[in-house]
Amino acid sequence: MEVTVHFRYGAPPVINPLGTHFPANATVRPSYNISITLSSTVQNTTFVNITTPAAGDWFIAAHLPEAAGRIEVKGFSTPCTYMFQADMFVLRLTDIPVLEPGVAMPQTIVSPAKPLHVKVFVPKYTARMWFELRSCVTSERKACAVRVVLGSITLPQSFQRIITCTGNVNCSVSLDSLPWEKWLQIMVESLGTANASVSLEMLASFTDCRPGSTSSFLNFSSLNQSQAGSGPGSPTPSTGMALRNTSDQRSFCLQNQPVVREDLDVVSVRYRLLNGPSVAVYSISPTLLVLNLNSGMDSGGSLVVNLLLNKTSLSQANATVVACVSAASPVLSLNITQNCSTAFFQGYPLSLSTSSAEAMLIVLYPQTDDWFLSLQLICPKGQSECNTAEAKVTVIAYLTPCFNDCGPYGQCSLLRRHGYLYAGCSCKAGWSGWSCTDDTKAQSVGAQNLATLLLTLSNLMFLPAIAVAVYRYYLVEASVYTYTMFFSTFYHACDQPGIAVMCIMDYDTLQYCDFLGSVVSIWVTILCMSRVKKILKYVLFVLGSLLIAMSLQLDRRGVWNMMGPCLFALIIMISAWVYHGVKRRHCYPSSWKRWVFYLLPGITLAFIAISVYAFMETNENYYYTHSIWHVLVAGSVAFLLPPRDKHKKPWAWSQKLTCRYQICQNDREELYAVT
Repeated sequence: MEVTVHFRYGAPPVINPLGTHFPANATVRPSYNISITLSSTVQNTTFVNITTPAAGDWFIAAHLPEAAGRIEVKGFSTPCTYMFQADMFVLRLTDIPVLEPGVAMPQTIVSPAKPLHVKVFVPKYTARMWFELRSCVTSERKACAVRVVLGSITLPQSFQRIITCTGNVNCSVSLDSLPWEKWLQIMVESLGTANASVSLEMLASFTDCRPGSTSSFLNFSSLNQSQAGSGPGSPTPSTGMALRNTSDQRSFCLQNQPVVREDLDVVSVRYRLLNGPSVAVYSISPTLLVLNLNSGMDSGGSLVVNLLLNKTSLSQANATVVACVSAASPVLSLNITQNCSTAFFQGYPLSLSTSSAEAMLIVLYPQTDDWFLSLQLICPKGQSECNTAEAKVTVIAYLTPCFNDCGPYGQCSLLRRHGYLYAGCSCKAGWSGWSCTDDTKAQSVGAQNLATLLLTLSNLMFLPAIAVAVYRYYLVEASVYTYTMFFSTFYHACDQPGIAVMCIMDYDTLQYCDFLGSVVSIWVTILCMSRVKKILKYVLFVLGSLLIAMSLQLDRRGVWNMMGPCLFALIIMISAWVYHGVKRRHCYPSSWKRWVFYLLPGITLAFIAISVYAFMETNENYYYTHSIWHVLVAGSVAFLLPPRDKHKKPWAWSQKLTCRYQICQNDREELYAVT
């Protein structure tokens, strides 16, 4: 057996072991995974070493290959359980030197086996960091050779920046869009000889970004002033404010838009813009929205960002609104050719134009962090063309457990594993995929109707059994068969996965009544075949039905719920037949016609039905194999019911509605008295 283990930083891994399709506009990046083959050994241990991992939550998911899809009766097969245990061993670094911005810090690398680790704190609104390594000398006065690694490892993708510095010249690197309000890990290791130490100086300097914001109070005041009225020739306050905002944008590197997080339910969040659903987008500086996903339980859903461009607000017809959704740090400089990447994260680009005014992004299992939406107006002929241009973009952002609630052929489920909550779709009617949108193996509406008709109408085969039971005066047995036919029909009408569904009552009630009727039907049929005394038979009917109802409540799908009553009833039947045979001194039943034309066909049908039910049913063929089970079981009942008592006359209304002297019958077997 091969077990696949997936690793991801910040959120559960998005896996697709069955190769199904994801919904449109969904972003899918492959997870880091390893395969473990289990042999005949009792256990298998695999180690995964991650050096300098990113701080935060790490997630591991393990799964087996696709199952065969057989429907196995509980108790007929022994399930093979695979236990997966993940142990984490951590080697921590203590007393890491802190690199202060703008202050050169001398350090020494003792040997190549002991690299140097430092960290620097990145403040909020940092646009760029300049890191420089200088005055690098070795103890042997030879050329300096070191390697600098900036950032930590994140899976499935790692965006560490690695530079190699050789010689005595200064070595530097510039990083844009760093994660705000986080520690940046820096590792420097020597590439020289084993006994040589390296002395150097490190310097980190930041370029900050001055944010501008849109005040909801000012907008509200301007709205009130505009409603109060102004002269027909004078500009409105909102127009004057727009002109002032355009002139002030040059001093800001971004425009902040206040966003409020509203928690609606578990893994369900709505983001509301204080200044309305529409935001103004300019070309000089990007418009920035912060989506908070830091609750610790948000990474188990799907982040949906929907952008809609107001075409009438765009003065430049050929302009494009470029957007970027990124985690931990925003993109502060957008253009058409940029791939929407930050220093240590690959973002998700979006674009809007007059020809394509709507864009949607679905991030499955988003990383736990602050997410940023950056929007900027881009003109093909340069920024000067867009200096006075403005675009209105409606932003709809929310976190949902399952996108589109898994559609009409799926059910969204909240799953809890080891204290962590995440959502997933359970698909039906052959649909598959992350949001049940893959119709590769989907059942058509005609196939769904056919499956429903087969599973429900096949129960009508109980009508011959009911007619035979009524004709032979087995009225209690006929009532049980009617009960079974009714609830089996409507249970399977409610149990369908597609749109051909009809539930007359609660699903659990229908299922319980169907299982109860099936087992009790077998119980009363075998007891009826035993031909015991009526009082004993009816006592066994009631007592057995009560015990069956209790066992089904304890374990509805247990194999002994059906096998136990069957075996006990067979023991009673065989004992009664042996008693009758010894008493009459010949085989019981004595008629060879009874064996050839009734018992043997009925037993054959029953064995075929049990074989189909226990060994042939799968998820794909369930609708016709289970229908065959209905037909065979109902047919076997009609054959196995014994003939009526000899002193019972056939149903005849002419005999029932008479006014004359009649022969009174005695309940004693084969004895009649005339009065």
